[in-house]
Amino acid sequence: MAQIIRRDKALAVNPLKVSQPVGASLAFLGIRNAIPMMHGSQGCTAFAKVFLVRHFREPIPLQTSAMDHGSAVMGADDNVLEGLAGIIGKRKPALVGLPTTGLSETQGTDIHRLVREFRAQHPELSATPVIAVNTPDYSGCLESGYALAVEAMLDTLVTEDRSRVGRRPRQVNVLAGSLLTAADIEQLKELIEAFGLTPVVLPDLADALDGHLTDAQFTPFSVGEAALTLVIGRSLGKAADILAARTGVPERRFDSLMGLQHVDALVDCLRQLSGQPVPASLERQRAQLQDCMVDTHFMLGYARYAIAADPDLLFALADLVASMGGETVAAVAPAQAPILAELASAQVKIGDLQDLEKLAVDGHAQLLLANSHAAQSAERLDIPLQRAGWPLYDRIGGQMQLWIGYRGTRQTLCNLANLMLGEIHKHEVQAYRSIYAVRPADGSPTHAPQVPSPCAT
Repeated sequence: MAQIIRRDKALAVNPLKVSQPVGASLAFLGIRNAIPMMHGSQGCTAFAKVFLVRHFREPIPLQTSAMDHGSAVMGADDNVLEGLAGIIGKRKPALVGLPTTGLSETQGTDIHRLVREFRAQHPELSATPVIAVNTPDYSGCLESGYALAVEAMLDTLVTEDRSRVGRRPRQVNVLAGSLLTAADIEQLKELIEAFGLTPVVLPDLADALDGHLTDAQFTPFSVGEAALTLVIGRSLGKAADILAARTGVPERRFDSLMGLQHVDALVDCLRQLSGQPVPASLERQRAQLQDCMVDTHFMLGYARYAIAADPDLLFALADLVASMGGETVAAVAPAQAPILAELASAQVKIGDLQDLEKLAVDGHAQLLLANSHAAQSAERLDIPLQRAGWPLYDRIGGQMQLWIGYRGTRQTLCNLANLMLGEIHKHEVQAYRSIYAVRPADGSPTHAPQVPSPCAT
């Protein structure tokens, strides 16, 4: 059991966390043709939209109720009602997500009452679902906001009917946690389809937020007729409880899909459900991963890691490096979650990147895993950074990075091993320069001599 160290500062010096409203908006964007509308100021929404656009490199249809100083004091009910009417009337989205922000929560907005009032005023727009969810950005993190939005969608869209279980015996529901990238979701669907099964994913962030939940696939009846629900990420536990209570569909929960043991468990689950043998292509991928584990063990075994991420992803990454014999000497999460107690580390700090830097120095960390916010921390620590999580705004293709499955695990291990090799080479060069450095008497800059290559003729 990991010791959880709570916050001991009155402020975040170098923030790690991403807010709950952004997480909720991310989940809503996983529904095809959905539009999130944050109930808050224009600045709150603009800031979130910048992060989303920079992360996905795609246009993001994020709307706002545009609270100002007047409506923040006198009330902003009309902002919500007019905003919903305008969005649904003009854009005709498949769904409107309505997460709150710190401003509207501090004001005391009853967001669910406003949805009821909107329905009463505009019965002609009743065909479009409006999903309200309380996500104050002064608590939780992206992961918890994402999970709350998934819970709200299931609570609103899925009716209680336990009589239809198994009518689609080849269908598998997937509740996809925020730790999965678009590439991860694509890989997960390919794994399911390899056994002749049909996946229905919620939310589906694959294919650059285009989603694949069409009306023909995602309905209360189709979800309730599935043979099994896969739940990826401990944070979606409450959402899974809602779906199971409403539909009676059996479920399997996975805290991680990184590493040989976890992928084997998923493959065996699909094998039993489908009644088909494991495809030869997956057997080959598994053998390739085993070979990669042998090759990278010399670089990753006994290495010391510093990891900062939302709880589900932090657990998965720490578990992966532990499976290779590595040690997580610094673990930081932006918010509390039950899964942190099971982390493969002696302790985990609820804090920010300043806390991560201090723990990394004390633990002599050799490699850092965190989002793009940690780039400067890696420079100060003088150790390499493997970018993981959300947001990734200083590199192209973050959502196309594959982490899960046999192929994703193999690629991740190669990436980590290459960073360690680069660090070893850097220290060899520094040692060479230190040994052979020429120190001029006049105090001019030190330069290493040009030693001929042993292969030179």
